[in-house]
Amino acid sequence: MSLRKQLFLAICLFLLVAFSGSFFVSLESSRDQMLGQLRSHAQDAATALGLSLTAQIDDPAMIELMVSSIFDSGYFNSIRIINIGTEQVLVARSAPAQIDGVPAWFVSLVNLRPQGGEALIMRGWEQVARVEVLSNPQFALAKLWDSTLGSLIWLLLCGLLSTVFGGWLLRRQFRPLDVMVKQAEAISKREFLSLPKLPRTPELKRVVLAMNQMVEKLKALFAEEAARSEKLRAESYQDSLTGLANRRLLDEHLADHLLVSEQSSDGHLLLLRLNDLVGLNQRLGGQRTDALIGTVGVLLTRLTQLGERRTWLAARNRGGEFSLLTPGLDTKDAARLAAEISATLENLRLTGTSDCMPVAHIGVVAYHPGESASEVLMRLDQALTQAQQHPERPWVHLAHSTTAPNQSQSDWRAWIDDALTESKMQLYFQPVVQCADTSQVLHHKVLARLLDPQGEAIAAGYFLPWIERLGWSARFDLAMLEATLDYLVVNRWPLALSLSGSTLRDQVQLQKILDMLESLPELAPLLILEIDERQRPPPDELQRLSHSLLNTGYRIGLQHFGGSFSQIGNLTQLGLAYLKIDGAYIRGIDEQSDKRLFIEAIFRATNSIDLPLIAEMVETQGELEVIRELGVFGVMGRLIGPPEPM
Repeated sequence: MSLRKQLFLAICLFLLVAFSGSFFVSLESSRDQMLGQLRSHAQDAATALGLSLTAQIDDPAMIELMVSSIFDSGYFNSIRIINIGTEQVLVARSAPAQIDGVPAWFVSLVNLRPQGGEALIMRGWEQVARVEVLSNPQFALAKLWDSTLGSLIWLLLCGLLSTVFGGWLLRRQFRPLDVMVKQAEAISKREFLSLPKLPRTPELKRVVLAMNQMVEKLKALFAEEAARSEKLRAESYQDSLTGLANRRLLDEHLADHLLVSEQSSDGHLLLLRLNDLVGLNQRLGGQRTDALIGTVGVLLTRLTQLGERRTWLAARNRGGEFSLLTPGLDTKDAARLAAEISATLENLRLTGTSDCMPVAHIGVVAYHPGESASEVLMRLDQALTQAQQHPERPWVHLAHSTTAPNQSQSDWRAWIDDALTESKMQLYFQPVVQCADTSQVLHHKVLARLLDPQGEAIAAGYFLPWIERLGWSARFDLAMLEATLDYLVVNRWPLALSLSGSTLRDQVQLQKILDMLESLPELAPLLILEIDERQRPPPDELQRLSHSLLNTGYRIGLQHFGGSFSQIGNLTQLGLAYLKIDGAYIRGIDEQSDKRLFIEAIFRATNSIDLPLIAEMVETQGELEVIRELGVFGVMGRLIGPPEPM
């Protein structure tokens, strides 16, 4: 029972007790007083009538007239004149015992009986007759009833005012409790909220201070674990001078893109090498040379932060050698990018360098899923060697034939537009299971294939880059969401669907998605919307976005996580359903101890806020055993199950 109901019942009980006690105390005192008044009233009437009839004792008509006159002018039950000698009633007047306006139960409860009075009628010194008068308690009962009603109305009014005032006071005192409830709920949603405004009530103030202290402690523990994990990641996968990825992380991501999977696509790999780095270091000094290397790092970082390029990876291999992994980039754009980088580097030429030699040479090669990394890197070295042999052209692009659908841009535009317009889409589902018990399915990841004009299903890795170039990412996401919701209407089992970064940044398309979700609230427990960590908006915008999605009842998750672990502190405000670790940090974890330490640090940080952790792209039994030992909640990958149509 709520406190408001308890307060209302307590006030009612108090009023009942107060009214009952007041009523019975006043009833007892009033009864004695009224009985005395009734007795006095009857006696006075009898005495007055006896004196008046002394002179008229021998006139029966006058006696009857005087008795009727007194009876009609007062509240009497009966008046009788009785002959003393014979006990004969000479005159009698009486009225029925009827009390108007007073309930019978109240009359019975008060039990106010009629009171009598007597007087003698004399003839000289002789007693002739006796006057008997019984008073009627009707007037007294009416007054007592009115008094009782007045007391009841006053107490009810006081009770109503007490209830209103008590409810207002209780609501005012409950405000800190309501905020503390939200604070506790936020903690359960992996959010840390402190209450800046303390209540004035000392007892509540102590509770709020204790809650704030607990929240700050949790935040400190989480920040400590996040900092430790970020330090491990930086030591293992980040170049200390430029902040770019190191060669190790580049190899991991290249291996990911060379795997044959639904998401794998063709792309290009660029290798940039600064000329005569040793000579520059001797002539210009280490500080200026490091500044040049840092400037190149800034240039490559900017290239990876523009729109669809967020999936690119820039790395510093060693010394003055840099790499740029560009999945989804076609041949023409790769050549244009190499020329752009080369021209920009020429503007960075330092005083003291040779004018006849370019600042850097660039080699560019295409890769295709299914190739080995060694083959791609060997061609890349060949391209760089050719570039170094031709000073007049500082970059060389080696094309590579692939088995991807050989279509022009207009062909891609035509059939993708037709596929999206006519809903020529086939859904595939990949299971995500519990790590401890792989038979327990958590949900299925939704993937898609588009049907080309010949009816052949094309994997997402081939058409997604074209969809991004055409600016149709939001359109594709809407089609995917609509198809997924239609599927859930018929098949009720949990699914996860990714939203692209372009959709998240398009407010018009995002509102369409929100409207679509709000129209089907009954499907909210069955669908989780995933955001790619590499394409997520800035923290403030991401927080507003997550709250908008959560308001629809649908949950959100973060996939491909690990590249910017320093931002994990912002995740506590998002109410995430889970966190999926990028497969690059999972591959070979059974053979590389530092990866194990990194995942263990991430697990400690997320476990401190009860955020489930899921490992992506688990390919071997050894990897599964290690992440199972670490306590990771979920797992997905081809070892668990490949994407399949349902």
